[in-house]
Amino acid sequence: MTIPRATLIEVARAANTSKTSVSRFFGPERDKLSPTLKARIDTAARALGYQPNLMARGLKGGGTRLLGMLVADIRNPFSVAAVHGVEQAARTRGYSLIVCNTGNDPAQEQRHLALLSAYQVEGLVVNAVGAPNQVLDSLTQTDVPVVLLDREIPSVSSAVVGLDNALAIDTALDHLVARGYRQVLYVTNDPATASARRERLERFIDQSAKRQLTAHVQSSLDPARLYPALKALKTPPAPTAVLCANGTATLSAVQGFQALGITLGAVGLMGIDELDWCALVGPGITTLAQPFDAIGEAAIARLLAPFGTRITDRHAPHLLARGSTIHPDFPLF
Repeated sequence: MTIPRATLIEVARAANTSKTSVSRFFGPERDKLSPTLKARIDTAARALGYQPNLMARGLKGGGTRLLGMLVADIRNPFSVAAVHGVEQAARTRGYSLIVCNTGNDPAQEQRHLALLSAYQVEGLVVNAVGAPNQVLDSLTQTDVPVVLLDREIPSVSSAVVGLDNALAIDTALDHLVARGYRQVLYVTNDPATASARRERLERFIDQSAKRQLTAHVQSSLDPARLYPALKALKTPPAPTAVLCANGTATLSAVQGFQALGITLGAVGLMGIDELDWCALVGPGITTLAQPFDAIGEAAIARLLAPFGTRITDRHAPHLLARGSTIHPDFPLF
């Protein structure tokens, strides 16, 4: 037997108030109600199991209090941490978050963007697969604000919130130089598919030269290509480190170190993005942690800011130095 949904009128009767007051309680005008009245409505709604019809409210022009978030790969630790940060920031402002995973599929990205538009979300945080121009461009021509997370899209003028990629590379290279490493292998996924990867790679090449480091690049995580590049580091001409562009690259490099019997430290290892297991592998893996709570807060703040103030907002990483970047010939004192 199906139990009928409680109605707004029933909540109003139970709270001994008007339908208008109940509507305000579940909308953006909640602050207009007295604390006593808000408490009565909340008690009545909970007792009746009342849930507001957000879609109906949106159709009436009252706002759905829904925000959308599009992530390229929900399995990626970056996506998990980013969603958590954005959801927390949205919740503190009274918004709910709809999260869609594209699985790095541009066609699925287009479908999800259209779906989120149909749900009348009041803003979008987009971690793009590539350049979803058609639907996203049409959204930016409406009053739906869009903030890009981590990855830029040339045709979209929305604010970009994420890690300061240049500072991350500079911090990593400065740390490796200070620890005595003079040759660095940079490991990354295909840089052609994401602007953040391209920014980090370009900065690495530029800043390695300025620091007079011998630099190499491995732009595939396929073991058939990655492992030979790592194997060459077992007897390097100079103290050598591996710098990983993100968490997935760090995981692939660690698997390669273990498969090839490479000692952490003798060949340094450092990754951009802190992962839960990095402190547990060998002497610990040195990482640059992204401040995801601050990034999520900034994304929502930019999303809900008045038009014209949605500026790009880059955040500094936090260095977590561990044993993987302590060379046995250059002990720390």
